[in-house]
Amino acid sequence: MPSSDRRGRGRLPTIVISAVERDFDRLFPANVLAPLREHGRIVHVGGDLSELEPEDRRSAEVLLTSWGTTEISAEVLEGFSALEAIIHTGGSVKRLLTGDAWETGVRVSTQVERNAEAVAEYAAAMIVASLKGVFRLRRDYVRDGTALDRAPRLDTLGITGKTVGLVGASRVGRAVARLIARHDLQVLVYDPYIDAVEAESLGARLASLETLMRDSDVVSLHAPATPGTRGMITRGLLESMRTGATLINTARGSVIDQDALIDVLRARDLFAILDVTEPMVPAPDSAFWALENVFLTPHIAGATGSDLQRLGRGAVDEAIRVLTGEELAHRVRAEDLSRIA
Repeated sequence: MPSSDRRGRGRLPTIVISAVERDFDRLFPANVLAPLREHGRIVHVGGDLSELEPEDRRSAEVLLTSWGTTEISAEVLEGFSALEAIIHTGGSVKRLLTGDAWETGVRVSTQVERNAEAVAEYAAAMIVASLKGVFRLRRDYVRDGTALDRAPRLDTLGITGKTVGLVGASRVGRAVARLIARHDLQVLVYDPYIDAVEAESLGARLASLETLMRDSDVVSLHAPATPGTRGMITRGLLESMRTGATLINTARGSVIDQDALIDVLRARDLFAILDVTEPMVPAPDSAFWALENVFLTPHIAGATGSDLQRLGRGAVDEAIRVLTGEELAHRVRAEDLSRIA
């Protein structure tokens, strides 16, 4: 029932936002939350949904969740008798909802699109910086402490005419393709779920994973972490990469054979930019900390800091759709779970 109809009946919808205080403030500053206040009564609870007052639980029609929200099962949802939708401010809901929760029929939405934009911005920036030799030359400049012999180092740099390989035409992969389309690049894409026509619509050429890894100057990984993608970037694929190539991973560490990556980086003139590893924080004695041809960042490619407002704004927009009787823009169904992050 649209919120205007509810108001006509003398009551405002209840909208529950589950987020620890720090996340709530970053996701939902006053200007982001203001449009939602026009459509209902907002109740804020921390991550533990059991702390909700019984009446708020019974009357909640929309539940907005965040990373700190406790696991939601069918048993938990029994108390939410009026609930129409769960809207997650993060990207993945795999660890948020149990299997039986999906069977209740409650609609689920995420902010994976908004977060994908942030990840793509990081990846596109790293692609450009890699092709310009930023990380390699900075390493050499600091190490040598003197003017560089520019000719041999700089002759191979630049964006024009280079080849970029995107592994995965996911939301992030597609957003990266859009962001780098302004450059004079050859873009290859590998994804078993798209055909050549769809690849062409992305400004790319469909390629096998073997061809992409072999022929790209920069390879950027955007495949989801699933049983089928674990270790998909094998030792052989890493060894096949061009001399001087760069591998960027903003997906998940599990898609790369981590031991093989370390071995190949030790043996080859390759560079790796890793925003994710497995485990997420490498062990204290991991070679990733010491290798000069590795640039590590602490899982910051997605929305962080002020960019979290993008996720909050997207969740607010989605909640308003529910309350005004519109379809969810970013719905996730149980059958999607096997192929998404």
